[in-house]
Amino acid sequence: MHNASTMQPITGAKASAQARPATHGGSWKAWIPALLALFAIPPLLAGNPFYVHLAVLICINIIFVNGLSLISRTGQLSFCHAAFMGMGAFAAVICSTRLHTPFAVSVLAGVGVATVAAWLLGAVILRLQGVYFVLVTFCFGELFRLVLLEGGDLTGGANGIANIPPASIFGVALDSKLSFYFLAAACAFASTVLLVALFKTPRGHSLDAVGDNPELAEASGIGIQGSQMFAFLLGSAMAGFAGALLAHYLGFVSPESFSQHVSVAAIIMLVIGGRGSVLGPILGALIMTPLPELFRSAIETQNILYGITLILVLKFLPMGLVGIAARLRGGKGGAR
Repeated sequence: MHNASTMQPITGAKASAQARPATHGGSWKAWIPALLALFAIPPLLAGNPFYVHLAVLICINIIFVNGLSLISRTGQLSFCHAAFMGMGAFAAVICSTRLHTPFAVSVLAGVGVATVAAWLLGAVILRLQGVYFVLVTFCFGELFRLVLLEGGDLTGGANGIANIPPASIFGVALDSKLSFYFLAAACAFASTVLLVALFKTPRGHSLDAVGDNPELAEASGIGIQGSQMFAFLLGSAMAGFAGALLAHYLGFVSPESFSQHVSVAAIIMLVIGGRGSVLGPILGALIMTPLPELFRSAIETQNILYGITLILVLKFLPMGLVGIAARLRGGKGGAR
């Protein structure tokens, strides 16, 4: 698919991938048993519903941040990621509550709506770079929230939509936290494996090449906009999928559930975990997801803690937590 002139940036992407633990085959084989063991812990804590609840949210956030990570690998930073999560959630909920479609069909509808919206938006904004892209995505995310608020009976306005039926697979209702956890964990694991497999392919190497050096990648024949559009569509689809799962798990959605704070929280998870590794979203979700729940009674303290954590990571761990392993190995790559 690529001619000889495309081999230079792709080879460079492969070289940089050696420093990304999750995308390197040997490293993936090394920590995949640990990942499986990690997903197996919450069932052992089934006696404490709160811990299982946190585990479900962590799994959903892994899917959500995986999508943002994919977009970030092409050199773009989306501040409207929560909007696509909201599209997936509201589309799935409307299908479930108004059209009474099965859970799987509702989820597919949510993913489809998020993907189509990403394609329409991406065709317009992916020519933008840097702060201009960030500002436009920020405005789009806020515009989507305002549309939801003015959506009337369709979206429930500020009150949102309640009494959402629980997820159901093959006629079995996943109406308990533990039963839903198995679904969320399987989806989170599958989304991670999907990214690992993707970044071992020429398409994945091209995405890394575009993010590392877009001018060189374009000079070598790699389509910049095509690569960024692919990442934007797949990343937004993953956000929509996470939103559909979240809505059926919580049983309630509202416009404030998908505000800019959610997009910022996802970016913080990605930065803290590591932007250039598939392992990054997992670490970020594991650390940052429990904090809002633990500090729910003190919103001001929560925001201060977020800010302090982000500053410390950017100062001392610019590659994120995945960079610690690279430092221990004496590597100089890590996340980026």
